[in-house]
Amino acid sequence: MVEKRSYPRIEGILPLKLSGSESDIVTETKNISASGAYCIVCESVEPMTKLDMVLFMPATKGSVKAVKKICCKGVVIRSDRFEDNGRTSYCLGIYFSEIKESDRKSIITYVNSALKESGHISNVF
Repeated sequence: MVEKRSYPRIEGILPLKLSGSESDIVTETKNISASGAYCIVCESVEPMTKLDMVLFMPATKGSVKAVKKICCKGVVIRSDRFEDNGRTSYCLGIYFSEIKESDRKSIITYVNSALKESGHISNVF
């Protein structure tokens, strides 16, 4: 199978806030790359829905651990409904449609660091 993604994706739980025209949803990522994120939410969000997003990512400033707040815009490209113990949830695939290049580079650094820790090597810079 040939990988079609432009950026490597890692499994990772990062706090995430999604804001649409109707409500805010607080959730967490299940996986992330520099081009998008995958998460599970409790309410239906239709494909092609535009969202304001706030992602909270671990960062390091020298020897101090910090949290980097990334604000961007995304578009839902996938929304799959599933049932779990009688509860309906939705798996969302979200493409980052507007993101500062410096924030994209921060995500690339985070992903590459996680890949190196797991023994995988990434060649995305």
